[in-house]
Amino acid sequence: MRLLILAFSARFIVLTACALLTLVSGAAAVLAWPQGSGLLVPAFVVFGALSLLGLRDLLQTRHAVLRNYPIAAHLRFLLEEMRPEMRQYFFESETDGLPFSRNQRAVVYQRAKMQLDKRPFGTQLDVGAQGYEWLRHSIAPAPVAATPFRVLVGGPGCAQPYAISVFNISAMSFGSLSANAIRALNRGAALGGFAHDTGEGGFSPYHREGGGDVIWEIGSGYFGCRAAEGVFDPGAFAAVAANPQIKMIEIKLSQGAKPGHGGVLPAAKVTAEIAAIRGVPMGRDCLSPARHGAFSTPLEMMGFVAELRRLSGGKPVGFKLCVGHPWEFLAICKAMLETGIRADFIVVDGKEGGTGAAPLEFADHLGMPMREGLVFVRNALAGAGLRSDIRLAASGKIANAFDMACVMALSADWCNAARGFMFALGCIQSLSCHTDRCPTGVATQDKTRARALVVEDKTERVRNYHRSMLGALAELTAAAGLDHPRDFRPVHFSRRVSPSETRTFAELYPELQPGELIAGARDPWWREQWDLARSDRFALAV
Repeated sequence: MRLLILAFSARFIVLTACALLTLVSGAAAVLAWPQGSGLLVPAFVVFGALSLLGLRDLLQTRHAVLRNYPIAAHLRFLLEEMRPEMRQYFFESETDGLPFSRNQRAVVYQRAKMQLDKRPFGTQLDVGAQGYEWLRHSIAPAPVAATPFRVLVGGPGCAQPYAISVFNISAMSFGSLSANAIRALNRGAALGGFAHDTGEGGFSPYHREGGGDVIWEIGSGYFGCRAAEGVFDPGAFAAVAANPQIKMIEIKLSQGAKPGHGGVLPAAKVTAEIAAIRGVPMGRDCLSPARHGAFSTPLEMMGFVAELRRLSGGKPVGFKLCVGHPWEFLAICKAMLETGIRADFIVVDGKEGGTGAAPLEFADHLGMPMREGLVFVRNALAGAGLRSDIRLAASGKIANAFDMACVMALSADWCNAARGFMFALGCIQSLSCHTDRCPTGVATQDKTRARALVVEDKTERVRNYHRSMLGALAELTAAAGLDHPRDFRPVHFSRRVSPSETRTFAELYPELQPGELIAGARDPWWREQWDLARSDRFALAV
């Protein structure tokens, strides 16, 4: 019955056609044998061979695309093999392609599969072009570190601080990703010793299965810790947060894909499984408001941070945001100073980040890019005398070790990646995440599509990608003459700002001194923004 259902799916039309033609040509050959068989026997052999190939594609576990598009998907692999000769006429170059170029995707695939990831014949980038960046290396490189790079998160109020890897899986919810994708990500995290952010969709059974370290993201919908009215439920939160697999709690204020935008999962798509995981009723729209209901001012937000830390038994609590109005973040800094309550960590999500679908205007023009946002947050915390108390993470289009090194030079303590790990799972950047028609089974709830993603195979690829990224980061760190990536500084990196002029990151991203905002910033822009901020409201001070 299952094969019959698959046969009538448009995705299996080639296999179905080959099977029918095999039957027809075979029957005709038998009836006409031997005088009138003619081309019928060769046709039977050809279509029969194609049918067997399609059956093999359905049963194999290595390539997700072949499992969902038997026979037809071989054309893609054929074109991929021919691409070096054909690309100048028909395909994008190695450095073209958005949001990630072919080179960026290829290095993830190669590292996830533990294949050769080296490049011949020099760089394909235009090193004289505006925007080109490079790392300054040392004449006396340091030994390559063999120890995994980790960062301890948790201030004085934490009873359960957590040593997090410098590279982790960014927030992607079950519901956005398939159950098999969540399984593979979490099992890979468990094997590799790094963290997996749940996304705001809640801590699902598929996160629990793998036993990997989890960062539980709490969004404005409070999924998994909400009362029937949609408000935050302290008891429900405490019950889930007690799970030892959950290492940190992250409050999502906004995300790079669509800051300032809520979401609705229509009632028709609220399955019994999703309803149980998110704690929402069946038959009603699942709302994720644009703003939180548990707090409405910076002071109340700090109280919420303290309450989550208490309810979780002293686990690190932080928040994630894409930076918008500068004075609003500075208002949070003032609230931390007034209350004495500190977030243990802050994740800066860039507007160029995000796996979630968003309106074009939001995706293209809303929010601050990741580097600018990270530098702003770093300066705000330093200027308020808070930087030493709070860890910083960066999330937004990080796919290789150079991306990591750049943001760590700009003060990130660790990095999160979403789409990089999607590539490790087999994502081919088909840009169909929002349609539920993902061809590789990564971003879909269609069970016939999701079956293409074989958990055992992709688990290893997730672990391999993480391990290879840390290895590449260790080599970059050593080449710069440093012992640990935390030692990267803005002066180690340069950017070409014109064909004849370069600047270091230190020149491009000036730093505020510790306590400078409190004492009176030298820069009039910073003084103005600090004066606009009020701890009792997110709106402008008037």
